[in-house]
Amino acid sequence: MRPTTAWQAMAQRPLSFLTSSWPWRSLAYLTGGVVVGAAAVLVFAAGLAAGLALLVVLIGVAPLVGLVLASTVVASVERRRLRLVDLDHLPDPHGRPDAPGPKSWVATRLKEPVTWRELLFTLVSAAALWWLDLLVLGFSFGLPAVTFASLDGETWPWTVFGALVLLASPYTVTSWAGARAAMARTFLAPRDRELGAELREVRASQSRLLDSFDAERVRIERDLHDGAQQRLVSLGLTLAMLRLDTPEGTPQSELLTQAEGQLSSAHQELRALIRGLNPPVLADHGLVAAVEDYAGRFPIPVTVDLRLPERLPRKLETTMYYVINEAMTNIARHSGATTAAVRGRYHADLLIFDITDDGRGGVDPGAGSGVTGLADRVRALDGRMRVSSPVGGPTLLHVEVPCRFA
Repeated sequence: MRPTTAWQAMAQRPLSFLTSSWPWRSLAYLTGGVVVGAAAVLVFAAGLAAGLALLVVLIGVAPLVGLVLASTVVASVERRRLRLVDLDHLPDPHGRPDAPGPKSWVATRLKEPVTWRELLFTLVSAAALWWLDLLVLGFSFGLPAVTFASLDGETWPWTVFGALVLLASPYTVTSWAGARAAMARTFLAPRDRELGAELREVRASQSRLLDSFDAERVRIERDLHDGAQQRLVSLGLTLAMLRLDTPEGTPQSELLTQAEGQLSSAHQELRALIRGLNPPVLADHGLVAAVEDYAGRFPIPVTVDLRLPERLPRKLETTMYYVINEAMTNIARHSGATTAAVRGRYHADLLIFDITDDGRGGVDPGAGSGVTGLADRVRALDGRMRVSSPVGGPTLLHVEVPCRFA
């Protein structure tokens, strides 16, 4: 699968990463960060000085307001620059002014929470981020240049060190670019309350659809248990009564033996289906126990490492179980893997799951694979799912879902 972020790109095989455009995109992102940050410092310093100097006569309010609005320009530029190292589109959360004209535009912007987050991001960027960009670039390229320029018989160890730093620069630059982009997305991504009414309704309908799927699954499980399974039990009793009147060794007895074997297989398959639809261990003991139980019956060895502080909310627990269940089913059917692993952690109101296997890789969600359905389930919980699956493997499915315990 084609990576969509700088960090995903680094997870590829070294040769694939080094020959890709991601190191160059990361270099362009950090270089642009230095330019934008330095310009922001100059503009803010000049505006702040003018505003404070004129504040005594109340004229200084205008430059200070101008600085707040200038931060929206910096944020807009940053959203465009993010496409260099994060291909996921980051929408502009600003709303349209209620009326035409600059006065309405300014009033609307000053009322929006995102404007003040953008101001905070601009201050952080001007005070620290662009300095860090410059430091990373200086260490990755400036230090090797200095050691090469001073090459002589006595300083050759430093030259070797500079060469090693230069060789590692694609990873140094890309790792910081990925971290910087993640920080920028935290500041600049729209919050739910800033989304339009139509988009909020879409998310609400996704949640209702997920609830209806869960309710339908429980109904089907109940109908199979109380209906089809009971009929199979009754059929088994009928065959047992018929065997009492059938002599051993006759053709009819052999047919009864075959029918009983087929009935037993159908009963086992139905029980497995019912257990998969609504596993009792999930309802009784939670996600960790349910995943461990499923892994114990998996056709290949699975390492389960789930560390959660407590039981998850019911809808989240059920959804994540079926995401993990389906991901592992795909591994068994299509990957050719010999081992797999499920790892889960809870950190800072975020559930993080990694499902890996050592199979042949080459998973492409864009080709209509089962991964698409998993991503839809995760998005219905306001989560994100990423897949790294280079041809030849390994495959990593990374899921992040918001979660707050009461």
